[in-house]
Amino acid sequence: MSRLSLFNSPLLLGFDHVERVLDRVAKTATEGYPPYNIEQTGQNELRITLAVAGFSREALTVTVEENQLIIRGRQADDPERTYLHRGIAARQFQKSFVLAEGIEITRAALDNGLLHVDLRRPVPATVVRSIPIDDVGTVQTVGRSDGFNGNGGAVE
Repeated sequence: MSRLSLFNSPLLLGFDHVERVLDRVAKTATEGYPPYNIEQTGQNELRITLAVAGFSREALTVTVEENQLIIRGRQADDPERTYLHRGIAARQFQKSFVLAEGIEITRAALDNGLLHVDLRRPVPATVVRSIPIDDVGTVQTVGRSDGFNGNGGAVE
């Protein structure tokens, strides 16, 4: 199923970088373990969900290093358990996601074996500044020392 994105709208100029980053993340060759989803939860919000069944909150770390979101999981073997069959491996993982400039991590939550990491791209505040309009007749060239009067003629 293809992903529909609101970032393609011609009214959202400047989000093409986010779109390219999402496409690059989706095409990574090392998509194996753990499986994950990336979904758009709002106009400027994303959620990365990783299936981390068997990992406790203490066994997971979510960090941001420069422009990368790095999620690590490490399970320790319990020496007091004896397995007759071990089909669920206690393996460690590291997943990295390249973040576009300005993306903020707002929350990470573990829910029923799914780790949800919410991201948001803050909307820049609109700054309105009033520019005064001068009268052409009031513009003066005071203090010129180059020998010209400002009207194209030389000062006598």
